[in-house]
Amino acid sequence: MKIAPGVDLLGSASFDETVLFPPVSLEIDAGGWSCLLGPSGCGKTTILRLIAGLDTGAAFEGRISASDGAPIPDRVAYMAQTDLLMPWLDVLGNVTLGARLRGEAPDQDAARALVTRLGLEPHLHKRPSQLSGGQRQRVALARTLMEDRPIVLLDEPFSALDARTRADMQDLAAETLSGRTVLLVTHDPGEAARLGDRVFLLDEGGMMEAVPPATPTVRPVDDPNTLAFQARLLTALREGHQWKA
Repeated sequence: MKIAPGVDLLGSASFDETVLFPPVSLEIDAGGWSCLLGPSGCGKTTILRLIAGLDTGAAFEGRISASDGAPIPDRVAYMAQTDLLMPWLDVLGNVTLGARLRGEAPDQDAARALVTRLGLEPHLHKRPSQLSGGQRQRVALARTLMEDRPIVLLDEPFSALDARTRADMQDLAAETLSGRTVLLVTHDPGEAARLGDRVFLLDEGGMMEAVPPATPTVRPVDDPNTLAFQARLLTALREGHQWKA
């Protein structure tokens, strides 16, 4: 894998005359996990799509750049909120879809190994309609991980999973994406407290950074500092952009 660059976004977005988010500065460190939290509708997904070079329907004024100066979109793996699985393909076909669309020969062994690690081996040849919501989300995560890109954008990738599976998938994603530049959008303060090297909060007032504990990620769920940080994040979200150190 090529060295993962950092990514910076500086600017604002609006729909017609309605401001989606005011001028913000988002610094995503190279090779680390940055987490973005905020209420629904504040522009978190729009930020992911802007970085990925996808259409958003919003007018963006500002700049998005990589620390190495090279274009970003071709180096991005993006996992949307919805799983976007192809209904006519089985699990293995969906996981290897990216390579097939590019006209490449999929690495079937790597795909099968990843499917096994995600606990999906018994469902290898099932269609999406035969899977639960959580299983479908794991297939979408596997497809994203198979892309092996240096920049990874994740839009609530674990939201449909039960608590135990969510923790397992967080651990697996952190291990598999080690060294990548990751931006994770989440509504879960506990998830951000576990995974975030940097944590940002966004709402209609703008963006601010909440400094996580100095302990390395993935942080233990029962660590007092992790729990205290989680509580402070939840308080900040409930009170609306008020962060207390």
